[in-house]
Amino acid sequence: MLEARDGEQDKDKPPIIQDEAVNDLLCHPDTYKSMGPHGIHPIVLRELAEELAQPCSITSQLSWLAEDVPEHRRIASVTFIYKKGQKEDPRNYRPVRLT
Repeated sequence: MLEARDGEQDKDKPPIIQDEAVNDLLCHPDTYKSMGPHGIHPIVLRELAEELAQPCSITSQLSWLAEDVPEHRRIASVTFIYKKGQKEDPRNYRPVRLT
């Protein structure tokens, strides 16, 4: 997903996020998983990979250059997974955060 310049990545220069690498990631999602916090099913991402690759790579590149994470990516969805024991006891659940 990132391209090295002149053999090695300069520490002073930001990485280049290539459209082709983003397209490859979007073409191969785990379609058996549920939708993420964005509300888009992995099958839809796979079907629209060519159309989404360039906007996603541009957005990611600009975010990297600005050293800023968009507000919607900072919000986490927390769900609690049952471990073992009595289900009435809150200590028997572990929090899982989806960002």
